[in-house]
Amino acid sequence: MYRPFLVLAGLLGALGVATAAAASHGGDTNLGIVANFLLFHASPLIGLSLVPRSRLVTIAGYVLVAGLVIFCSDLAMRSLAGTALFPMAAPIGGGGLILGWLLVGATALFTRRT
Repeated sequence: MYRPFLVLAGLLGALGVATAAAASHGGDTNLGIVANFLLFHASPLIGLSLVPRSRLVTIAGYVLVAGLVIFCSDLAMRSLAGTALFPMAAPIGGGGLILGWLLVGATALFTRRT
């Protein structure tokens, strides 16, 4: 088991529930999207924490987390502060999420069974 991914999954789940609560109490659509993305991406990290560790599995997990942090931070900043995190943050974060998911799929093809 790769504990850092399990810890990150727990943090994402907790943040997702907190953000969903904030969105339901007067938040805008962006906060709801952030909550969904945080909750939806906690499960894959749990799965990756259980896959035999390899360089590709580790890279896939951290690319997913990095894309998620950038994407969700940008949407949350737009919602709470009225400004973007930085120019093109959401597309960069979204691209990171797409790449992370492709890497997750690649782990099935390129990771050896033990």
